[in-house]
Amino acid sequence: MHIQTPEGHAIHVKDMGSGHPVILIHGWPLSGDMWEYQTLALLEAGYRVITYDRRGFGQSGHPAGGYNYDIFADDLAAVIEKVGAPKVSLIGFSMGGGEIARYLSRYGSAKVDRVALVASVVPYILKDNSNPDGVDESVLDQMQAQVREDRFAFLQTFAKSFYGIGLVSKPVSSALLDWTFALAIMASPKATIDCISAFGRTDFRPDLAAFDIPTLVIHGTSDKTVPIDPTGRAAAAGIAGAELIEYEGEPHGLFATAPDRLNGDLLSFLAE
Repeated sequence: MHIQTPEGHAIHVKDMGSGHPVILIHGWPLSGDMWEYQTLALLEAGYRVITYDRRGFGQSGHPAGGYNYDIFADDLAAVIEKVGAPKVSLIGFSMGGGEIARYLSRYGSAKVDRVALVASVVPYILKDNSNPDGVDESVLDQMQAQVREDRFAFLQTFAKSFYGIGLVSKPVSSALLDWTFALAIMASPKATIDCISAFGRTDFRPDLAAFDIPTLVIHGTSDKTVPIDPTGRAAAAGIAGAELIEYEGEPHGLFATAPDRLNGDLLSFLAE
């Protein structure tokens, strides 16, 4: 189904199952379908599972602008309102963690039971004087330039690093790489470019105080896309009572490289 944002843009939503609702928020440059392994596990465990495509991605509308976290948080609020449950749980992957952080700071946690940040960009990924372990801004500039020049070639190369594929290490199949590429090319090129700035240059450190509910942080120690020090470890240190689980040697795309472990950890957290 599609829901309409306050300004009239369509957000594509999949709403499956019954029980306690869990909203899964996808990463860049994919869509809600990236959660295939987790959706199946959650459904089989008796949860209601909601996935949606961020504006500009997947089957949602592709507006010319609005690719910033205040608006992304408003879109998430519209999805939560449509779910209509007293409480939901939120799980955000990569840039999807930013939606959770900004939603909590804008709307509070009254409708949220608990949250999980998986390989998330929260709290701040950009390198500056206050964040020396972050990513150089030149990396973001180069990504945007490569998307402009040949988005398709960039996405194929990016996916290999995303899943930690090397000369010896091949943690996912070539078919899964093809599937990842198919999801990524559905996105608007404008959204693909603009969201690099959104997730790469947004400082969520002021939002951390809004995490006043149980929070789980999961991150791979070999994540080259979103390094663990300025993100996963910093988030766990900055969120009161947060639990951090580090996946030794896992890359960014651990939802597909370590699905059984991730599913187990998420189900245990949700059941607490």
